[in-house]
Amino acid sequence: MNEFPWLTVLVAVPLVGALLVAFLPKAPGSALPKLVGLGVSVLTLALGLAIAAQYDNGGGMQLTESHEWIHAFGVHYALGVDGLGLLLILLTVLLVPIVLLGSWHDADDANPAAFFAWALALEGLSLAVFAATDVFLFYVVFEATLIPAYFLIGGFGREGRAFAALKFLMYQLGGGLVMLASVIGLYVVSAQAGRPSYLLSDLANLDMSTNAERWLFVGFFIAFAVKAPLFPVHTWLADTTEKATPGTSVLLVCVLDKIGTFGMLRFCLGLFPEASQWATPVVIVLALISIVYGAFIAIGQDDLLRLIGLTSLSHFGFITLGIFAFSSQGASGSILYMVNHGIGTAALFLLAGFLIKRRGTSLISEMRGVERTAPVLAGLFLVAGLATLGLPGLSQFVSEILVLIAAFDHAWWAGAIAVSGIVLAAVYVLWAYQRVFTGPDTPDGLPVRDLDRRETGAVAPLIVALVVFGFFPMPLLNVSNPAVYDLLQHVGVSDDPPVVPAAGTDSHEEGQQ
Repeated sequence: MNEFPWLTVLVAVPLVGALLVAFLPKAPGSALPKLVGLGVSVLTLALGLAIAAQYDNGGGMQLTESHEWIHAFGVHYALGVDGLGLLLILLTVLLVPIVLLGSWHDADDANPAAFFAWALALEGLSLAVFAATDVFLFYVVFEATLIPAYFLIGGFGREGRAFAALKFLMYQLGGGLVMLASVIGLYVVSAQAGRPSYLLSDLANLDMSTNAERWLFVGFFIAFAVKAPLFPVHTWLADTTEKATPGTSVLLVCVLDKIGTFGMLRFCLGLFPEASQWATPVVIVLALISIVYGAFIAIGQDDLLRLIGLTSLSHFGFITLGIFAFSSQGASGSILYMVNHGIGTAALFLLAGFLIKRRGTSLISEMRGVERTAPVLAGLFLVAGLATLGLPGLSQFVSEILVLIAAFDHAWWAGAIAVSGIVLAAVYVLWAYQRVFTGPDTPDGLPVRDLDRRETGAVAPLIVALVVFGFFPMPLLNVSNPAVYDLLQHVGVSDDPPVVPAAGTDSHEEGQQ
């Protein structure tokens, strides 16, 4: 048990900051709410880095806190982090200050204090999701994230955002209600075993009947498939990213949606290992459909924000494929993919937002020639786009290679179909770049202003991370690999390690010994 409640403080700071920003005096044109909100997000980032500095890469759940909450139901306020949770916490605390800086003027026509407050609230609740080690606590904060997300979508953005927010909420609530049935089922099963408990450490060792485990798995998986999103429960995604502000889309796709694939690893595999293997054929097919279908429909989009949103359907298919391939390469690749996708897609959304604000339209057909007068904007967008299509030397390439290795090991046809998603990614990224940034002057003949210092400063850390982790992914893998090993051991899967003969030893003779 940890003496200082690091994780509670990490969750509380942005939540308290959200309340502070919401109730600050709102003088016309005052930047105070924005400055306070940005300061709170930077403080949260500092706390996240402090937690990372204390984390031991040896694995296991660390910095744990546990306090009894509802005794009759076996509910605890319990927090802790392993490699999986830590990486997603670090991704969250990095992206939020970048989003606030990049969205500095996006809500000026509405209520900037409310935008910053809701963003901080979403950050705090997301951090609680990634740190929760009690299933009931996880469910509460899982559902609570919908409140700030709904107001961020419906309160800020383009015409039609109210419908997009409602559609988002209906899908997410539907998935959450299905999960609630499984959460109640866990109480029944644990109570029948002797003592009701929602602690992951207790439930992971619970002996369930085959039918009970499968039904409980289905409830959790449906909710996570909606959140991720995964075909066929993905249709809220494109409408949301098209109508919301680019900063909101970053928070939704790069932070909130990671809860879906995080939950598949933490809960589906962690609590229902046999049911997860039972469902693998169906999940693999859904993941492959997501990869190919998401890429195909992205190619045909004329709205730049909608296109970027739909690419994530394909990427989450890759992540899910790696998870359910049941190998160390697949699980490590999926965790790495979650981080790298968050970085690259955040850069694309923010850069697309900067461009749309300058051009006054998000339609690709009404843009061209931007690179002539805005070379920095065009160059950074190209780097982020190349990372999205998996160019070697950029971070997403490492993730995709690990997932593809796992896919081919699982079944040759699964790997072959997944590879086609990479080919299609090159089509939708390069064709979109060609139509938007190359060619003659812009249709109206007006030059597009290049990025200013604030905008460049917001995106620069993401571009640096894409390059650094493309050449040197080991810092991320060193954190995630122990968690992957523990999870696969629990599931009962072990990889056959490659046999490498010692130097100077005849491999044929060694094999005969």
